[in-house]
Amino acid sequence: MMNLSALRILRRLFLAAIVLLVCQPAWAGRRVALVIGNSAYQNAPPLPNPVNDSAMIAATLRDAGFDVVDSRRDLAAVEMRRALRDFSDLARDADIAVIYYAGHGLEVDGNNYLIPVDARLERDADVYDEGVSLDRVLVAIDPAKQLRLVILDACRDNPFAKTMKHTMASRSIERGLAKVEPTSPNTLIAYSAKAGSTALDGSSGNSPFTVALSKHLTTPGLDVRRAFGFVRDDVLKSTGNRQEPFVYGSLGGEDVPLVPAPTKAAPAAPAPNSQSEARSDYELALQIGNKAALNAFLAQYPEGYYANLARIQLAKVEAEDARIAATERAQKAERERAHLAAESAPSEQQLKAAEANAKAAEQARIAAEKAKQVALDQAADAEKKRIAAENSPAPAGPSGHTAAANGNTPVSNTPASDAPAAPMAANPPVGEPPKRTDVATLTPGPSPQADIGKSVQIELRRVGCLNGPADGEWNNATQRSLTLFNRNAGTRLDVKAASLDTLDAIKSKEGRVCPLVCEHGFKASGGHCSKIVCAEGSFLNEDNECEKRRARSPTARRERDRERRDDRYRDDSYEGAARERPMPEFRAPRSRAMNRGGGTGQIVCGSHGCQPVQRGCHIEYRTTAQGGPIEGGGGNVQICN
Repeated sequence: MMNLSALRILRRLFLAAIVLLVCQPAWAGRRVALVIGNSAYQNAPPLPNPVNDSAMIAATLRDAGFDVVDSRRDLAAVEMRRALRDFSDLARDADIAVIYYAGHGLEVDGNNYLIPVDARLERDADVYDEGVSLDRVLVAIDPAKQLRLVILDACRDNPFAKTMKHTMASRSIERGLAKVEPTSPNTLIAYSAKAGSTALDGSSGNSPFTVALSKHLTTPGLDVRRAFGFVRDDVLKSTGNRQEPFVYGSLGGEDVPLVPAPTKAAPAAPAPNSQSEARSDYELALQIGNKAALNAFLAQYPEGYYANLARIQLAKVEAEDARIAATERAQKAERERAHLAAESAPSEQQLKAAEANAKAAEQARIAAEKAKQVALDQAADAEKKRIAAENSPAPAGPSGHTAAANGNTPVSNTPASDAPAAPMAANPPVGEPPKRTDVATLTPGPSPQADIGKSVQIELRRVGCLNGPADGEWNNATQRSLTLFNRNAGTRLDVKAASLDTLDAIKSKEGRVCPLVCEHGFKASGGHCSKIVCAEGSFLNEDNECEKRRARSPTARRERDRERRDDRYRDDSYEGAARERPMPEFRAPRSRAMNRGGGTGQIVCGSHGCQPVQRGCHIEYRTTAQGGPIEGGGGNVQICN
């Protein structure tokens, strides 16, 4: 067990570390920089400013306290690649890494290249072998942890672009550098002039861009994005709005200065007293957070305000230990039940006993989970009240001391209905009754149980088992979604309340667990329901599938019409069987031969055969009494005028 001397030694070490941290700048991470200036070009006119610009930036960064500033000048292609390789090793242990380059740059087919001093660019394709791509620079700076910054003063009017031979008509060579979008987070790329435009060298021995950089970039406490905003304003003003620097990339919401802001001196420590020592020892034991540290504190300070707080924290630790033990027992009981169920022929009595044991262990785990949450709530509320009391002046007592300083306001750790009770001791002054503050009456903060429930709901939505909002309310919809998860994942999680085990079980599933169910007229597509659209001439059937409509054929229509006529004829024959119906007039088809013979084209048939009707004659129906044929009771005869 940790004794008081060890506890005090740890406290002194902890306070010493705090003092060291306070005395340091607000942010003291490792910062490294690589500065390159290429002026003496061998196959193009030399540039006067890049060497001067690189020297100014290197001095600025050294004065700002950078840990490493590697300054190079007039690098050939091999030397430039080696410098980037060596700087990549430096950036691996750095929080901020900066690369500054001044010299010629070239953009070919939308890709940017930095040009070493020995580059020979006779054709447009030579830049791939002779130049150093901006992507290679980004690879060298990528290992930095907090900020990756590349500054390019290379947007000059490049003479190589004017003399290059174009080997492909489709390959473009533009003025300045091309726009770039960094793919790594916390990466900024600053151009001396925006994409597609050129920068000016200036007349003072340094470019306007570098002069503005040295003025604003290392301002203590100034966010790097605001620093580049001031650089832009200065360059626009000094060049008459002919040159506008531009920054590509993005950072997070917090300020990221290259040089931290100066901090105020640490306040003088108050004179030590017994109550302040108890407070310091309590905070140290609370930071260690295990049973040994809390028990050691209680052994030294068995009574008083901070002793009561320590007991509440100890109850929280014990509740967590009980939860872990109950979880292990429940998992062990479940494994034994599953193993017994998988055996060839377990007895019914053994199986029932294993199931009862697993159920009891699971109930004990749930109870321990709830007790742990109650202990967490009590500890959080007690700490909130302690911090509020220590940060605000308390009313003075008769002796002029505050109640908290004298230990007159002990905090009770009276447990809730389902939380394990912890021992409690008070230290009231002589002649005064003890003042007790029930933890349940403290102002409640955000409920950890609600946070766990919301996290479980978020995971249920991720695996496709919950369609409602993740609002932290453990309602019927959430319980049904967890039941659906149990059914599809083969788990037996408790659906009545959220727990850390439930959250861990759902987080272990990488993809969708619950199948996507869509209403009629919709189908599952890409994790969501999309409406089914049938082609023209088709319809959506009851099976949620498109089916082609059957067209009515002319043959079927003719068959139906013939059946209707036959039915009508049969009905007429049946009803009018008693009355005599005249035979319809027979008309023979007209033939060309009849027309040539001078007839009318009609034929009349009798007992002597058939003959054409003569011109000027016509056919009439005559009964036997009217002179018609005897056979059949009448017929057609030829009547001539």
